[in-house]
Amino acid sequence: MGSAKTKTRRLPLLPLRGLLVYPSMVLHLDVGRDKSVRALEKSMIDDHMILLCSQSEVNIEEPTEEDIYRIGTIARVRQMLKLPNGTIRVLVEGVSRAEVVDYVANDEFYEVSVKELPEQETDDPEVDALMRSVLSQFEHYISLSKKVTPETHAAVSDIDEPGRLADVITSHLSLKIKDKQDILETVDVRERLERLLDLLNNEREVLELERKISQRVKKQMEKTQKEYYLREQMKAIQKELGEKEGRAGEVEELRGQLAEAGVPEPVKEKIEKEIDRLEKMPASSAEGGVIRNYIDWLLALPWNKLTEDDLSLAKAEEILNNDHYGLEKPKERVLEYLAVQQLVRKMKGPILCLVGPPGVGKTSLARSIAKSLDRKFVRISLGGVRDEAEIRGHRRTYVGAMPGRIIQGMKTAGSLNPVFLLDEIDKMAMDFRGDPSSALLEVLDPEQNSTFSDHFVEVPFDLSNVMFITTANVMQNIPRPLLDRMEVLYIPGYTELEKLQIASRYLLPKQKREHGLTEAQLEVGEDVLMQLIREYTRESGVRNLEQQIAALCRKAAKHIVANGSQERTAAVEADAEQALDGAAEFEQDDPILNTLEAAFGSSEEENAATTLAPALVVDEELLKEWLGPARFRYGMAEVEDQVGAVTGLAWTEVGGDTLVIEVTVMPGSGKLTLTGKLGDVMKESAQAAFSFTRSKSLELNIDPAFHEKNDIHIHIPEGAIPKDGPSAGITMATALISALTGRRVSKEVAMTGEITLRGRVLPIGGLKEKSLAAHRAGITKVLMPKENERDLRDIPDSVRSELTFVPVAHMDEVLQHALLPATTEEKAGSPIL
Repeated sequence: MGSAKTKTRRLPLLPLRGLLVYPSMVLHLDVGRDKSVRALEKSMIDDHMILLCSQSEVNIEEPTEEDIYRIGTIARVRQMLKLPNGTIRVLVEGVSRAEVVDYVANDEFYEVSVKELPEQETDDPEVDALMRSVLSQFEHYISLSKKVTPETHAAVSDIDEPGRLADVITSHLSLKIKDKQDILETVDVRERLERLLDLLNNEREVLELERKISQRVKKQMEKTQKEYYLREQMKAIQKELGEKEGRAGEVEELRGQLAEAGVPEPVKEKIEKEIDRLEKMPASSAEGGVIRNYIDWLLALPWNKLTEDDLSLAKAEEILNNDHYGLEKPKERVLEYLAVQQLVRKMKGPILCLVGPPGVGKTSLARSIAKSLDRKFVRISLGGVRDEAEIRGHRRTYVGAMPGRIIQGMKTAGSLNPVFLLDEIDKMAMDFRGDPSSALLEVLDPEQNSTFSDHFVEVPFDLSNVMFITTANVMQNIPRPLLDRMEVLYIPGYTELEKLQIASRYLLPKQKREHGLTEAQLEVGEDVLMQLIREYTRESGVRNLEQQIAALCRKAAKHIVANGSQERTAAVEADAEQALDGAAEFEQDDPILNTLEAAFGSSEEENAATTLAPALVVDEELLKEWLGPARFRYGMAEVEDQVGAVTGLAWTEVGGDTLVIEVTVMPGSGKLTLTGKLGDVMKESAQAAFSFTRSKSLELNIDPAFHEKNDIHIHIPEGAIPKDGPSAGITMATALISALTGRRVSKEVAMTGEITLRGRVLPIGGLKEKSLAAHRAGITKVLMPKENERDLRDIPDSVRSELTFVPVAHMDEVLQHALLPATTEEKAGSPIL
C-alpha cells in the first residue's frame, strides 16, 4: 500500500451506509450500530479524529473488510448528542483523504492503520480551464434540476481550489455512492475534474431526457382526455339511438376489467389493441368472438398475482410427516428449499422429478408439498400426450384454438407461483403432430421459462416462480435433454414394516371413513395386516394393499348392516309380543299408541340399533373367508436345495422381484437353448456365462468337451413376461456350473451381478429394490458385486438386519457361497466329471 517511509496513523473506523463525506464537508450523522458507537467513543477519548468510509452495499448490517471501500475521509468529530431513540447524532468535519493500509484486530470496533493522501497543488492552466468548464456545466445542471438552489452556484463560484471545487460540486449531485466514491478515490486534481465533467454531462443529458418524457406524458394525457370525451359523445349518441347494450357495452366492460387487472405494460398494450379492433368490428363478424375469447384469456391469467409462501420449517415437516410415512429424501429436499427461500427470499422454482414404482405416493407427495408451502396446486397428466399443441397451444387462426395445458393450469391456479405437477412424464409419445417432450424443454428450463411462449397467448408468460414437480415410473423413458433440466429424487418401494405402518396409520382409517365405519365397528390387528401384505399383495407401493383393505371394509359394512338389521327385527318382534301381552297394564291416555311405540320403536331407537352394532374383529380365518385363499407364497424362493436352479434378483418398473433360473444338461450335440422371452442383453449374459464355464472347466472338475456331448437348456419361468438387463450373468453361470457338476445350490442364497469372460463380477443398479424383493421372498443371504457396497447405505435397517450381504468380486467367490459341498452320491451321479 505504501513505502516504508510513509507515515501511518491508527484511527477508529466508522462505516457509512448510503452516505459519503468529502474533505472540508461539515454534516450531521446518525449512528446506531454498536461497533460504530464504540468507534465514536474511542475517537472522543483520543483526539476527536475518526476515519469515515462508505460500504459497498447499503443493506449489510455487519460489514467485513471486503464490504468497506479502502479510501475514505479523515474527519474531526465536532459535536456528539444522544437522541431519545438510542441513536447518537454527531457533527463531523472532513479533513483529508486517507487510504486504509491495514485492519487492526479489534472485536469492540473497527480500527485501521491509515495513510493520509494530501491535496496536490498545481499551477497548470489546463486545470483552470477545467474548473471553468465544470462551473459552466454545474450552472446548466442547476437550471434543469429542481434539487439544487441557485444560491449554491454562487457559493461554489467563490472556491478557487480545484480539488475542493470538485469535492463540493460532487457532494451536491444526485449520484450513486459508487460514482461519488470514484471521485473520492481520484487523488490527482486534473483527473478528478475530468471525471466530474463527464458525470455532469451525463446528468445533464438524463435531466434533459426526463424533461422530454414529462412533456410527452403531458401530450399523451391530453390525447387520452380527448379520446375519453369522444367516447362519451359516442355513448350519448348510441343511447339516443337506443343501443343500450351490444358491442359498446361489451367493450366498456372489457376496458373496466383491464383497468382493474393490473397487467404488465406490454400485455396491457396488446389487450388495448385487441379491444380497439373489437370495438371497430361489426357485431355480426365471426372474428369478433375469436378476439373476445382471446381477450378473456389474457385478462384471466395471473400476470402478477403471487401467493405468500409459508416458510415455516417446523410446520412443513409436520405436514409432510402427517401425510406420508418414510420418503425421507424427498421431504429433506423440500425443507432445504424452504430454508434457502428464507435466506434469499427470491429463488427460481426448482424442477423436481419423482421417480419410483406405482403406488409409492409420488402424486400425493406433490400435493403435500403444495400444502406445506401454502401454495396453489395444479396437476396435469401427460400420459399418452403426443401433440405438441397440448403444451404450447394452437395459433388463433385455427377454429376452436385454445392455450396449451401449461397456460390452462396457470389460469386454474390463479397465481404465478403454484406447485405444478406434471404427472406420468415418461408416458409421453410423439407422432406427426410434433414432439411434446421438446416443447416441455422451455417450460422446465429455469433459464428460459421466465419468457415462456404459448402459441395462443402470443405474449411471453413468466413461469420462473412455479415449482414444477414431475413424476415417472421409469427414468429411461424420459428424453435425456428433458432429464438434464430436472433434479431426480428416486422413491424406492416400501419394506414390509413400512407398509405395515402406512396401512395402520393411513390406509385403514381412510377406508373406514370412506365406507362409513367407525373405529369401534371394525378392528384389524397388525398380524392380520402383515398377513395381508405378505400373502395378498406383491408390489413395491401400497396401491394394491389399499384395494385389499377397501375390500375388507366393504365386506365388513355388508356384514354389520345385515346382522344389525336381523338383530333389530328380532328385538322388535319380542317387544311387540311383550307389549300385546301386557297392554292392560298401561295407564297412559292412549294405550294403543303406547303399544305401537313399544312394538316398533321410535326413529331414534332404530338409529341407535343400527349404529351400535358389536365390533367386528378380522382374524386369519375371516380374512381367508372374505378375500379367498392366499394369492402369493411367502417364504423361501425355493423350498429345498436344488441342482441347476438358482434364485436371481431382478429390477422391474414396479420394483424388485425374484427369478429362478433353471439349467438342464442333456446328451446331445452341444446346442445351447435359451427360453423365457429373454432380451438381447440377457442372451449375451448367458453366452458370457457359458464361455466362462468352458474356460474354467478343468478347475471346476468338468469335462472340457462337455459342450460337444451335451445340449444345455437355460430357462427362466414366467415366459410371458419380457426379461432383459445385464444383472443375471452370475446367476446363469452358477446355475450352469451347478447343473454340470451336480452340486446343489443353497435355497437361502439369491444373487445379482454381471459376469465377464474372465469371471469378474460387474456392478448393477437397483440394489435396494432387489434387496426388498429378497426380503419379501424370505432369502437370508444376498450375493452382490463388490463395487455396489456404496449402495448398502440406501437399504433400510430393518432389511439389512435380516439379510446377509456378501460382496463378491469374482465368480470363484460366488460359487464358494452359493454351491453346497458335493456329497458322495452327488459326485457319483454327476452328469459330467
